[in-house]
Amino acid sequence: MEYYAGIDVSLESASVCVLDATGRIVREAKVASEPEVVIAWFRGLGLAVARIGLEAGPLSQWLYVGIREAGLTVELFETRHVRDAFKAMPVKTDRNDARGIAQLMRLGWFRPVHCKSLPAQETRVLLTARKLLQTKNHDIEMSLRGVLRGFGLKVGPTTPRTFPGRIRELVAGHPTLSTVAEALLAARSTLFEQWQKLEKRLRSLAREDRRVRLLMTMRPPTSS
Repeated sequence: MEYYAGIDVSLESASVCVLDATGRIVREAKVASEPEVVIAWFRGLGLAVARIGLEAGPLSQWLYVGIREAGLTVELFETRHVRDAFKAMPVKTDRNDARGIAQLMRLGWFRPVHCKSLPAQETRVLLTARKLLQTKNHDIEMSLRGVLRGFGLKVGPTTPRTFPGRIRELVAGHPTLSTVAEALLAARSTLFEQWQKLEKRLRSLAREDRRVRLLMTMRPPTSS
């Protein structure tokens, strides 16, 4: 007889449910959300699990990779598909979610999704962090412009290098504004420095990728 499993993953623990081919629950447990713990639990079952299901998400990707590398058959589910399937569930708990995922595996009612490779995940993290630092740097600049505008002080056009000097020039002789400006400029300086470090790293990665180098040769469209 074939067996099917569902795993509902949370930060600290994972609820696991194993069903037989008739849909009968044969084993349930709550284990630590660590690949080696989950793998050891399945190997200790003494049952040949045909498929293991996980809902796609930040917490499930590393479990998926570990389980797959251990030689077990595992699938990642499309999140919206799982949510739609669980709408009729009267009580939503981790345990019930694990049961529902196991049922979807048994019945074949699932839509597998691709799990990004580790290098792809690392690149995505770099891009996300770079964008965050860039956005916060811009937010501080716009906040400073807004604060000073309220006192009739207009910053005007600047460059990233001339911005601090222009701000200090405007707040000279205003003790409170100087204190606020220096605090925000210090935060901006740190954000800008770290943003440029990530920018340098991403540009280095771009130069090493043939496809990105090809895209970088494209000229922007010209208006007619």
